[in-house]
Amino acid sequence: MTKPTGAADQPPYLRIVAGIRRRILDGDLGPGDPVPSTRQIAREWGVALATATKALTTLRLEGLVETRPRTGTVVAAAAPVTPPRRHSPPAPPSDQELTFERIVRTAIDIADAEGLSALSMRGVAARLGVAAMSPYRYVPSKDDLVLLMADAAFGEETYPTDAPEGWRSRIELGARTFWILYRRHPWLAQLGSLTRPLLAPNLMVHGEWILSALDGHGLDPTTLFDIHVLVYSHVQGLAVHLEWEAHAEASTGLSEDQWMDSRTPALRELVESGRFPTFAKVVGAFDDGYDLRLDALFESGLKALLDGLTPIVEGQEAVA
Repeated sequence: MTKPTGAADQPPYLRIVAGIRRRILDGDLGPGDPVPSTRQIAREWGVALATATKALTTLRLEGLVETRPRTGTVVAAAAPVTPPRRHSPPAPPSDQELTFERIVRTAIDIADAEGLSALSMRGVAARLGVAAMSPYRYVPSKDDLVLLMADAAFGEETYPTDAPEGWRSRIELGARTFWILYRRHPWLAQLGSLTRPLLAPNLMVHGEWILSALDGHGLDPTTLFDIHVLVYSHVQGLAVHLEWEAHAEASTGLSEDQWMDSRTPALRELVESGRFPTFAKVVGAFDDGYDLRLDALFESGLKALLDGLTPIVEGQEAVA
């Protein structure tokens, strides 16, 4: 097969662009269909992740693909059905147009769409269309970038000046605000353990809200802070599974339901072994299997936690 004139001389990313563009224009990929991820492109075409990112960025600039949170890159809803007119693609932003804010926001977009494991400084540079080392003039390292991303993400939600009445209402608002942020940016739950927390100013805003809701109720400092940690760990402990499931689906190619279906023989063996009678009874009571609903678990768990804390908080208030 004769290659188009000049094809062999094209940079690798342009050859990738041409291949994916042709699949879209030929109808092999329709609006909303996923296109290969950066890792898939890197593996299939034998290129670096930065090259794969640059290819997807070019397709995005052409209006052929778009990025959707937790879904990844898909064919744009308004993708053209006829080949685009041959013209030079939009000029990438120059290093002079690079800003600290654009670097952080671009990094967040990558983590939202592809997970934190897909983030790299070179990938951010490629997405922005600048030299690979340019972001380092603004952010010293990837670790520093992740901390800045977390601070920016936690700063997307704040609290009203007219606080709700009652400690419980205020904690409910704080916990639900955390949950909203973790739902929006699942990678956030992967950062910082309880023993080594993130020291990000905008995360402290949420901690301050919870602590101030408990302050003034006669609690000693240790008990007050313990309750704050318990509330935070309830939210983060559930939210961490959002990113884990997204990563598992991306790495295995199986949805949660498909994976569970593949484990049916192993589950049946456990149920029929006779070693776990209570487990067998409970599992056998489900008509269509157990539906793991994280949002519902968050709400029921929060209620149970606060119900259990009420005698401690209000009992100490009465003593005081």
